[in-house]
Amino acid sequence: MKQLLLVLVAACGWLYSAAPAQAQTPATTLAEVLPGRAVVKLRPGARVGQLAAALQQLQAGPLQQKFPRALAPSPKKPGSVELRTIYQFQYPPALAFGKVRQLLTATGAVEYVEPLYSRPPLYQPNDPFADSTRATGVQYYLKNVRAYGGWDRSQGDSSVVIGITDTGTRFTHQDLRGQDKRNYADPVNGLDDDGDGFVDNFRGWDAADNDNDPSTATGGANGHGVLVAGVAAARADNGRGIAGVGFKCRYLPIKIYATTPAGTFAGYEGIVYGADHGCKVIVAAWGGVGGKSRFEQDAISYAAINRDAVVVAAAGNTNAELDFYPASYEHVVSVAALERTDVKGSTNTYSYHVDLSAPGQQILTTVYTHDSSYVAVGGSSFAAPIVAGAAGLVRSRYPQLSAAQVAALLRRTTDNIYGIPGNAAYLGRLGTGRLNIKRALAEATTAQAVQVSHRLSQPYLLDTARLTLSVRNLLQPLPGLTLTVTSLTPQLLVTGGSPAAVGNLGLADTAQAVVALSLAPNTAPNTRAVLRCRFSAPGGFQDDHYITLALNPDYVVLTASDLHLTVTSRGNLGYEGLDSEIGASITYRNSPPLLSEGGLLVATGPTRVADRLRSLPAVGSDQDFFRQQPIRLLPAVGADQQARGVFQDSLPSQSAGRGIGARVRQRALAWAAPADREYAVVEYTLLNLAADTLRPLHAGLFMDWDVPDAGRNVAAWDSARALGYVRDVLRANLFAGVKLLQPATAPALAPSYYALDNAAPVTAPVALRDGFSTAEKFRTLSSGTTTRSAGGVAGTDVSHVVGAVLPALAPGDSVTVAFAVLAAPSLAQLQAAADAAQIRYGQWVLPARAAARTNNWQVYPNPTTGQLQVAVPAGVRPQEVELLDLTGRRVARWPWPAGQPTATLQVPAGSAGLYLLRLHHSAGQLTRKVQVQP
Repeated sequence: MKQLLLVLVAACGWLYSAAPAQAQTPATTLAEVLPGRAVVKLRPGARVGQLAAALQQLQAGPLQQKFPRALAPSPKKPGSVELRTIYQFQYPPALAFGKVRQLLTATGAVEYVEPLYSRPPLYQPNDPFADSTRATGVQYYLKNVRAYGGWDRSQGDSSVVIGITDTGTRFTHQDLRGQDKRNYADPVNGLDDDGDGFVDNFRGWDAADNDNDPSTATGGANGHGVLVAGVAAARADNGRGIAGVGFKCRYLPIKIYATTPAGTFAGYEGIVYGADHGCKVIVAAWGGVGGKSRFEQDAISYAAINRDAVVVAAAGNTNAELDFYPASYEHVVSVAALERTDVKGSTNTYSYHVDLSAPGQQILTTVYTHDSSYVAVGGSSFAAPIVAGAAGLVRSRYPQLSAAQVAALLRRTTDNIYGIPGNAAYLGRLGTGRLNIKRALAEATTAQAVQVSHRLSQPYLLDTARLTLSVRNLLQPLPGLTLTVTSLTPQLLVTGGSPAAVGNLGLADTAQAVVALSLAPNTAPNTRAVLRCRFSAPGGFQDDHYITLALNPDYVVLTASDLHLTVTSRGNLGYEGLDSEIGASITYRNSPPLLSEGGLLVATGPTRVADRLRSLPAVGSDQDFFRQQPIRLLPAVGADQQARGVFQDSLPSQSAGRGIGARVRQRALAWAAPADREYAVVEYTLLNLAADTLRPLHAGLFMDWDVPDAGRNVAAWDSARALGYVRDVLRANLFAGVKLLQPATAPALAPSYYALDNAAPVTAPVALRDGFSTAEKFRTLSSGTTTRSAGGVAGTDVSHVVGAVLPALAPGDSVTVAFAVLAAPSLAQLQAAADAAQIRYGQWVLPARAAARTNNWQVYPNPTTGQLQVAVPAGVRPQEVELLDLTGRRVARWPWPAGQPTATLQVPAGSAGLYLLRLHHSAGQLTRKVQVQP
């Protein structure tokens, strides 16, 4: 067990004793979803009443406006946000959040719907006997960050308040007593005297328990807030204990962790509270990995832009490169932790999101157990308040500087630490260097800095894209500014627009630069790429900013027809499992998302089912399928779009007999012809990798539709077409469904269908309200077509499973099953689309594949810089040629010169990247991939 050094101040001098360490936070702190709690933000002009029906269907509690007194956005503050349209609500915890999001999004009235997260405090004990055993020098970090020289220029001011969002405070500690900011406009009398909506918030606020006592609970991690407050704001020059970096700055305790059963984590509510109550600096020494949230970003942006507060956050305590929130959000000063020697802390996070570093090990600070006790602690939790204290000093000395300017000044006046051998491996990922308070205060009138934001022409980089950089000068003028963009990731290529002249930027001047990007062939899915944007100007100015991008997402969206279908690499449709941030659902003619969850089920018994769908509440979702080859859009023959990928589940021998051992080769197809615009086809070829014959064998699609109001849907079965469909009882203009496609040459497959009422009682044979068990999944596949309808007359929230009984599959053999996913304005049109899909699939299976072997037309040069020569063999009568990007969007079109065997095509300027060249001729079409170089 590690220990911490406890330092007691007594009349006879310094005394030392050892005390047990606090409980250690796990190495990687993950964001924890608060069950049954969510937030929704209304679109501009939308009304709360538009959500009433959806909330009733969800059995959700009433909407509660989170920030009714928030400051409105201002056109004078670009980037300021609206918080008054954000509402919180509760829903049954057993209900899948994907359904909640889907139902509210379908109203068309919301900007986003998100779960609420709990993010733990960052506390990591260190060796107490390293450099903390003497009465002098125990606050070594003050010397490292040049605090003494900084205090010669600014000792802070009691009017500058640092908000400490944490576990609470100890008001009676000798170094915190009297340092808290008092709200004399609201004395403790049971009334809200100042009308701010918080009763008796005289000495801070407990946002987690919603009361006026932000005192910490004793013991364990509850004392974290006292430790953080001491680093930033312990009283200086009082002849006792330590000196906070902020010197004369006050602190506002904002408790964000609950100590009552009714309370809940309130970190971002605490940030907004601090911003609304005059905090010029707010520190968040807490956070977690994952769960990136627009709501949380809105809260940060509001504090930083609307309220002009410097938000400082700890970068994390995991020895890895991580996106860590809130530190990785925009408008946050992200702080990494260093050892006493300025080397990166051995247990601390590094990232291109880090702005600067500060000491974070062996930090002596106030402790929560005694009014005259101190403790040496470690972690980025204690690097962040050092920077927050420095920001308080700068804001005291230069009140005219905005929050963005203060952040830029701190970042630009650091000391370079990359020359230290231990930091060489982290170049660019510890920010600009180690905090230097003296330089920040001395160079405020001479420093130069830019602020950079970016916008990509598409959410993910699939092939080519244009990156627009917006540059703003925050401090002194920058004449002759230039920009050079370099990719630090081999798979990402900068193909145009760098280097670029930005020009002469005075204070607050802005400029834009556009950079062309392309993706290298064979880039792995979900690759994380980094761009370095290096700004230079005469006089030696140089400033590097880093941009991270997601390459090759692990799904594709077929968009050739009116039905847009998301297909993932692991067998899901619509979204990746229950994560509705990954994927674009299914839409039809720009409708709201129509599917909240969908995907393949393969089963050979009540205990052997493979899928990536919802499971029991304690599990969340099953994770049986894993990717072997990511799904990718490929040149299509006989179709306008084709995507292919491979996934499989575990062998029975590797999964205690629960696995099936099926490798699945999936294809997804879409056509643009008028008769084919209301469906897409998904085909699965199952290969038996196990040692035993799979008998029986079932495969099907589970689809939880919302068409478009999930609360009034009915599900039904058209046995003549093996078509399961869903409609809304109130609106007769939208139908959606799935059809089992029969193979062109093999014996017909026996269909299966099971309609599900999602709100059915737990006594029903299949009840989704208490989860979707393996046995229930098998039942939906193996019950034939006996359960043909759900939803009754009035309609409810429904799902269905459309499947097939497949032939017994011997080891090494394979079998194929395919489905058409459809949507149409009427049942008759849906049925016609189902018939068209069967015909088209039969044509594609044999003739289209055979045609692929006879393609001997020529396209040259390939790669090309702009001009293409196309030659066709004798007997081919061309009509026109199209250039398509990999999403199927047409970039250019050329008519074929009549009677000629060749054609010369000029590709539009600025079209660098990978494309599909499609030749339409009298007997069909030919497609080839071409590379256009800048």
